[in-house]
Amino acid sequence: MEFNSLTRKTLAFALVGGLLALATATALPARKSLGRSADRAAASNSRVRVQVLNATRTRGLARRAMLYLRDQGFDVVEVGTMAAARDTTLVIDRSGHPEWARNVATSLGMARIETRRDSSRYLDVTVLIGSSWRPPAQPFYP
Repeated sequence: MEFNSLTRKTLAFALVGGLLALATATALPARKSLGRSADRAAASNSRVRVQVLNATRTRGLARRAMLYLRDQGFDVVEVGTMAAARDTTLVIDRSGHPEWARNVATSLGMARIETRRDSSRYLDVTVLIGSSWRPPAQPFYP
């Protein structure tokens, strides 16, 4: 099978066009819809650094909260547990930005908010997950 020069040029343009379309689709992924509170944090171009501590006897609850908050657009930089158990979730403003703490609390649902400024920490918000917090249902992947 022999190609003439016009057919070769057409194939070359089709190949280049396909590669450009592939590169554009790869470089510009569709933006996942975030929660309204995370959209406000993203709109202000602020990176809210969050610490999540499990204040319950339920293993893995802080990790679930970390995954959920990251999906909402927050930067969870530390996860851990604490010895004292809590019933309700507490969101602590560490950096003097109460709107950031409010955004995190809104994402988690019902949570109390307190301000305890601590400039020695590299954190904006600390979350103490209480036993009343229920993680959202996880998608089923067969």
